[in-house]
Amino acid sequence: MRRILVTGGAGFIGSNFVRMLLDEQDCFVVNLDKLTYAGNLENLAGYLDSDRHKFVKGDICDAGVVGSLMDEYKIDSIVNFAAESHVDRSITGPKIFIDTNVNGTLNLLLAARDRKIERFLQVSTDEVYGSLGSEGMFTEDTPLSPNSPYSASKAAADMLVSSFGHTFGLRYNITRCSNNYGQFQFPEKMIPLMINNAVNDKELPVYGDGLHVRDWLYVYDHCTALWKVLSEAEPGEVYNIGGCNEKANLEVVRLILDRVGKSEGLIKHVTDRPGHDRRYAIDASKMMGQLGWKPSVTFEEGIVRTIDWYLENEKWLSDVVSGDYQSYYDSMYSGR
Repeated sequence: MRRILVTGGAGFIGSNFVRMLLDEQDCFVVNLDKLTYAGNLENLAGYLDSDRHKFVKGDICDAGVVGSLMDEYKIDSIVNFAAESHVDRSITGPKIFIDTNVNGTLNLLLAARDRKIERFLQVSTDEVYGSLGSEGMFTEDTPLSPNSPYSASKAAADMLVSSFGHTFGLRYNITRCSNNYGQFQFPEKMIPLMINNAVNDKELPVYGDGLHVRDWLYVYDHCTALWKVLSEAEPGEVYNIGGCNEKANLEVVRLILDRVGKSEGLIKHVTDRPGHDRRYAIDASKMMGQLGWKPSVTFEEGIVRTIDWYLENEKWLSDVVSGDYQSYYDSMYSGR
């Protein structure tokens, strides 16, 4: 049985990964999450009492916490999701992105190196590559050219990970994914934000002309790809993970409005954010060819599942929007 430290495992992608591991794989998961605004224990409802899952509220920047967990639970692998991840927040307050995404990753790497763990999986983003024109795709050989404080912090973390492989022999992999969507995503990100606003008859703010293009990846498919890398990839390899679903933001917004039965009159074009990358597109052929992975869900299927999940889980969404979800930790753990 693998013994995996998952950092940021109460966030959007991390919690989906933990749920997938506990449902489908034979492993023990130690879940370390600071429970900032984007970490939500309600994402793990039904899994917190599993005898194969130990949740710990803590910070990846705390060397004592990280080291003690790795020793106590005999961790053999780390999957690092823990990160500040919202581009807009990185523009208004970049320091926390360096603290968490760079220094926090360094702290995990030091602990992993000292204990000679079997594998360190750094979960990164296609945003480290910068922006594409109307043609071409990001490959694993595309030079890193980040354009926001967020993507710069992730690129720095990626370089630290690879340097620990080269210098110290750390057995690592790096994955770079396209835009994820699905259940449990914090509603500052585009799809859940637009769903929530549409349901409540609020304006849907669309940056600029709305023609910025992203490759959309259903979160469950991302999780299965990560497990493929963790369990089958050779150390030192980098893999792009994409959904093969390029869509303009405005097209996605219109699909949401159509599904919830609201008028496109709710769309409001707003001033574009500084340095907004025009297009991302992932070439995932290495992942597919070497590891036999491919997306199981088309965007048309995934977006319907996603919208319907938010419509069916109004309490989860209202708790997140109101901030009430932040009391969940106390209600679950006070007195324990």
